[in-house]
Amino acid sequence: DVGTIEEVADFLKIPQSHTLKAVFYIADGKLVFVVIRGDIGVNEVKLKNALGCIDLRLATEAEVINAGLVAGAASAVGIKGIKIIADDSITSGANFVAGANKADTHFRNVNYPRDFKAELVTDIAQARAGDECPKCGAKLSSTRGIEVGHVFKLGTFLSEKLGAFFIDQGGASHPIIMGCYGIGLDRLLAAVIELNHDDKGILWPFSIAPYHIYLCPLYQESSEVEAIVEKVYSALEAEGLEVL
Repeated sequence: DVGTIEEVADFLKIPQSHTLKAVFYIADGKLVFVVIRGDIGVNEVKLKNALGCIDLRLATEAEVINAGLVAGAASAVGIKGIKIIADDSITSGANFVAGANKADTHFRNVNYPRDFKAELVTDIAQARAGDECPKCGAKLSSTRGIEVGHVFKLGTFLSEKLGAFFIDQGGASHPIIMGCYGIGLDRLLAAVIELNHDDKGILWPFSIAPYHIYLCPLYQESSEVEAIVEKVYSALEAEGLEVL
């Protein structure tokens, strides 16, 4: 009883890179069969761009079963009537292990394009540390980050509905290609504080600090102290510092 790539690879005593993984998505309401090497994850942004769809989500197990497929043992071998998109990693090896579209059964020695066809073979893989740049061959390094903003390509979906068109030089009308962006202010502040604090609290960076210097005069009733404080305040202000 093995279903996941890890379980199949362990059972057969092979690397996960010698398996083909089936991942099912619903793209604009239609089932899409994605094939990728077993040790690699699907980059859903790349997949969405490759499909040119607006809505993309993982298919439920019920949706997979209703399509006549066997969850946990599916492969593109012998599949017809379903859009198949493959990552180009399937061309990086030979004689893969893949599901046999029968519970608890798998094929050995599966090869593309001999044993199955795909409507599109392209890069839809998640990048991993150590991957080589396709242009210069340099190794990709990876580090953790905090997402503080988004940029989305909306395409022409909304402009067509809103009637937002432009006229080109030839006089033809076209829908405007739209995009949008968003910045998460709460995430941005959380990221700043996470990177700039000590055991006493927040250490605001100068660029976003509510003020740069807190000038606290002692013995304010003294005219001499007051004069010195005013002099220091003016000097700091002249340097472009914000003084409270």
